[in-house]
Amino acid sequence: MHPPVCSAAEFRTLFDQQVDFVWRVLRRYGVPDRELEDVCQEVFLIVFRKLGEFEGRSTLRTWIYSIAARVALVSRRKAYVKRELLESPVDEPRTEANQEELATQRRALTLVDEVLSAMDPEKREAFVLYELEGMSVAEVAAAVGVPENTALYRLHRAREELAQRLKRAAVVPTSRPLHARLAGGTGA
Repeated sequence: MHPPVCSAAEFRTLFDQQVDFVWRVLRRYGVPDRELEDVCQEVFLIVFRKLGEFEGRSTLRTWIYSIAARVALVSRRKAYVKRELLESPVDEPRTEANQEELATQRRALTLVDEVLSAMDPEKREAFVLYELEGMSVAEVAAAVGVPENTALYRLHRAREELAQRLKRAAVVPTSRPLHARLAGGTGA
């Protein structure tokens, strides 16, 4: 076993900075809530073991994303083999709104999650990284290992698919960025 490339305190700092990001990636990739903690731990065990192999060709966050995405896909395959039903991940709205507005937000979030779950993995990946995680197109391209134009194309197609499904469901998008609406923020 190779000696660690960072101290326990340094790794704890890395963990604290990235755990929420990894958690969201795992949820968006369909890891069931009951397995999130274990799968997240598995991601960080791999990060710890492989940190010395990180070459810096991308950002650390992009590298961690690629590990989380692979671990999530393996987790989903295992769940499929076990014939478990994957839960639909839904972020709870964080706004203080009336019951009707909360119900509308929950329906919209559920619909977005359903659309994302049914979406082609390549489009979903580009959409989640750009719209929900706030990565730049260059970061998305690096994370998924494609040229920037390909990442843009996938993002465009994912947005079209989401807009069509939302329109059919009579959910009208707002001008606020999607990651701000889903996080309950005010947006720009």
